Amino acid sequence: MLAATRIRFLHARRAVASHLSPRPPALHPSSSSYGRTFTGATTAGTRHFASTALTRTDDPAAAVSRRPNPDSDPDFNKDADAIPAEALTSVGAHEQQHEHAVISTFDLFSIGVGPSSSHTVGPMRAGKIFIGDLDALGLLEKVKTVKITLYGSLAATGKGHHTPQAILLGLEGSDPETIDTGTIPSRYAAILENKSLVLGGRQRIVYDMDRDMVWRWDQVLKTHPNGMRFSVFGADGELLATNEYFSVGGGFVVNEKTKVDENLFYKGVDKSVVHGARLHTHSADPDAYVDPNAPPRADDPIQPPYPFVSGDSLLALTKKHNMTIAQIVYDNELHFGYSHEDIHEKLMRIWGVMDDCIRSGVSSAEEKLPGRLGLRRRAPMLYRRLMRGFYPGLAAPTLPQLGAGEDATSAGRIGSPGGFGAGLGSEAPLSTPWGAETEPGAGRRISATRPMRVVGNLEHPVTPMPPRKTMIPAMDFLSCYAIAVNEVNASGGRIVTSPTNGAAGVIPAVLKYIVEFVSDDPERSVVTFLLTAAAVGMLFKRGSTISAAEGGCQAEVGVACSMASAGFAACMGASPETVLQAAEIGIEHNLGLTCDPIDGLVQVPCIERNSLGAVKAVTAAQLSMASQNVYSVTLDEAIEAMRLTAADMSVKYKETSLSGLARTVKIPLTVPAC
Repeated sequence: MLAATRIRFLHARRAVASHLSPRPPALHPSSSSYGRTFTGATTAGTRHFASTALTRTDDPAAAVSRRPNPDSDPDFNKDADAIPAEALTSVGAHEQQHEHAVISTFDLFSIGVGPSSSHTVGPMRAGKIFIGDLDALGLLEKVKTVKITLYGSLAATGKGHHTPQAILLGLEGSDPETIDTGTIPSRYAAILENKSLVLGGRQRIVYDMDRDMVWRWDQVLKTHPNGMRFSVFGADGELLATNEYFSVGGGFVVNEKTKVDENLFYKGVDKSVVHGARLHTHSADPDAYVDPNAPPRADDPIQPPYPFVSGDSLLALTKKHNMTIAQIVYDNELHFGYSHEDIHEKLMRIWGVMDDCIRSGVSSAEEKLPGRLGLRRRAPMLYRRLMRGFYPGLAAPTLPQLGAGEDATSAGRIGSPGGFGAGLGSEAPLSTPWGAETEPGAGRRISATRPMRVVGNLEHPVTPMPPRKTMIPAMDFLSCYAIAVNEVNASGGRIVTSPTNGAAGVIPAVLKYIVEFVSDDPERSVVTFLLTAAAVGMLFKRGSTISAAEGGCQAEVGVACSMASAGFAACMGASPETVLQAAEIGIEHNLGLTCDPIDGLVQVPCIERNSLGAVKAVTAAQLSMASQNVYSVTLDEAIEAMRLTAADMSVKYKETSLSGLARTVKIPLTVPAC
């Protein structure tokens, strides 16, 4: 067993790294357990490491099993913190401690790396936070060994979600927002080949993946299914420090300390540069919550001016103060220390990354996505079928309608995009609407007419239908944009968690469609859309979950669909009540959606599901605006229904790839032609 000589941290060190678990009191050297203390408290009990994760023998080459076998390993169940995966039924418990739902929009929407916010972005942040704490405590140079234990969904689908890469590069000091995504594969390969890890970019240690990373796919820690434990040891095998982190969705990371008293949830990583209002303690007492009809507490420097805990309280605020949802969120952002210029710049930055992601997806020269599925990229071909070079972006104050090409009704011919006709040899006016007739030769023929092949018996009384192609611009562009984003995400590219990576295509697709085809003031539409969508995302984060490991895909694509529905309705000038009803329709018809990614990859069914989520979002918004505030289900009721559904859902359908499509579909896949 490991040597267990330990001393308490000094109080000054506790203050420097209050979110790193303090070192426990001295124990007998032969003991395999250790006490754990928290700031201002006595020993909070005894916790045990899983012996398979931490046991070291005299032979340094002895490897610990990465997939422990409960039948052959008598110590398999000795982790007092871990429980069977199916025994964890609580959903969103870490959120119920918070007094209100308000967080920063820029914590909800953040720039990261694919393919998963909970399995890639969160673990990378956790690794970087852990190393930063060690450095602050003066322990980094003493570390000789690091042990990593992954639990639950992180272990079950971590390989396909690039969790090992994320953690190891985070331990080396990389951040998901700034890391060069093109270097990730080569850096990870070098770590495995050389069996060497450079902690914090300067402390080189020996790291053996087979020995130092343990995958407990059938056990979870009690706080959340996405649990991970980091432990570091000195030259003599003594435990220097340890901490547990939980990636709760959207790139947010919590642990035993922060799950109760910190609103930031480690999203900012470096808390020394974060405004104090984002770090304050929230009361868990429901009686402490401010009535939404009461005036803002201007005398409270840490309380946002417009706190809300539910859709009803948010709606009450908009009515009392005669404000839109976007205005409520905007004023709360000012409270978080951002200036007007900061808010605008950050929102445009988020939209810029989303737009670049679409551009990258539709212009990719790669034929297939990474992974053994061999999935063919479809966004470039879909986009070529729609139009070429269509990226005026936010520079154009108004956007022309698209012109129809020559003989637009002919199958296989697509009109040239408005504003680009000259470059394509088209003389059609920019104002020509979809489907309108133009002079012969006005458009550019994209593909020649080919003989049609009719399938079926022509002599049968029910004659077969001849093949034809339809053009439904909204649906076609929404699908193309969403697929483009998620193909970039699946390949590990730069992405915006909106609110997660697995659902990152829905919101950009809907917003892109608004900017290109609907809005006459794109920048104002971007601001209104993102702030409104953020408010809805906050409600889901507090009232239920945005983690597929807790709630299945309803927590990702379902929530993204709801957020996009609200944003679309807001950009259409709908009232706050109609906006929230759009959000309700968006989630209501995603309830029960499971997360069963094939081979643990964020590809099938994830990519197409984002496409359908974007189309459904616009449909939900249109339906709400046509309903004239006549509805039967409120957003709060739908959020609670989602939470209950998530609690009842089998763990097999919560991002574990243990059932559903992940079990029935054979690999390699049949590649669809498009």
